[in-house]
Amino acid sequence: MLTIGKYSFGVGDRFAHQAAAQLRAFQKLADDGVDVAPVWNKSNREHTFVGSRPQSVYDAAKAAVEKLGWAKPWHVDADHIQLATVEPFLPCSDFFTIDVADWIGKAAPASDIDTFVDRHSELVGSLELAGLSTPLQITGDDVRRVAEQYLLAVKEAAVIYQHIASVKGSGNLVAEVSMDETDSPQTPPELLIILAAMADEKIPLQTIAPKFTGRFNKGVDYVGDLAQFEREFNDDLAVIAHAVKQYGLPENLKLSVHSGSDKFSLYPIIRESLRRTGAGLHIKTAGTTWLEELIGLAEAGGDGLELAKEIYLYALDHVEELSAPYASVIDVDASKLLDLATVQQYSGSEFASSIRHIPANPMFNASMRQLLHVSFKVAAKTGSRYTDLLVANEEIVGKQVTENIYERHMRPLFLG
Repeated sequence: MLTIGKYSFGVGDRFAHQAAAQLRAFQKLADDGVDVAPVWNKSNREHTFVGSRPQSVYDAAKAAVEKLGWAKPWHVDADHIQLATVEPFLPCSDFFTIDVADWIGKAAPASDIDTFVDRHSELVGSLELAGLSTPLQITGDDVRRVAEQYLLAVKEAAVIYQHIASVKGSGNLVAEVSMDETDSPQTPPELLIILAAMADEKIPLQTIAPKFTGRFNKGVDYVGDLAQFEREFNDDLAVIAHAVKQYGLPENLKLSVHSGSDKFSLYPIIRESLRRTGAGLHIKTAGTTWLEELIGLAEAGGDGLELAKEIYLYALDHVEELSAPYASVIDVDASKLLDLATVQQYSGSEFASSIRHIPANPMFNASMRQLLHVSFKVAAKTGSRYTDLLVANEEIVGKQVTENIYERHMRPLFLG
């Protein structure tokens, strides 16, 4: 079976120009003694917005791997796919993020729920699992409630997985199940019940992405109770380790954190938990690369800065339209967005400082960064003008991309 390494790191590349710059960060980390597998990801929604095809992600990644002589594993993720959207990803992906959020809360047939509850009496009681902060307290009513909430979603994941496996071959793919894009977080007891259902459906998932408590907004830091996240994360690791032994799930099954990027305050917690437990991790950072491109173009000045300003000013006039598809994962305060006159007067370094995620910098503007994070399709509308500028300013843009991934994400997460 194709297996993903202990540590893997998802990177997005909206315009398929930064794969080599991204890969350099993985090389730098490998030079530090930590091997992390790159996973290039791009969702069907993002392809639709920019007019690209899934094959472009594979092609860009393969070119980068060959250019830099990367001899370690790498993957291409069909990100947040469903049965209706998976087909174009099948020839060019080996990692499949199966998204079943739309089925959460829809009840499976009553007979299926009854069968599940009867089959899993071992879930009921005070469960003392190794590594838990406190025993899990699960009642029979809890098992039924969770089955009513999630069993149909798990069955849909099985349908999608079987379809992918029928085309790719079950030994030629890495399966992840994503439940993070939903309203309510899954608690550790709920995760255990869900994993029991996954095993019943014979889904050989290698990573699972639950929704954690707190806000995971795009492009900015975590908003929530750090102590609660630490308890949840550690308890989830304990639940996964138990489920692997109890239900025969793949031994390399690991937790996946769909971060929305830049959850800096969580990195020390995650790093210490991985050190203490020896667990693996998949973390998906996605869209920061597009912002680093804008930062690089701004720093380059001239036409690059002019276009960066144009994109922002267009976004400023279309805040609601651009934000709507991402309403659950951004918090843009319109009153804090820089106005047209201010931005027009900005130098390249000032514009870059406004959106480069260094919270200690007094110029950093979280609302401006989040708005631009979801405005990549504005750049796509410029056609080759945007991508031509990426090529013309490849060195300065690539430097921003590499430094962002390595210095702000990888080092704090894996090295400290």
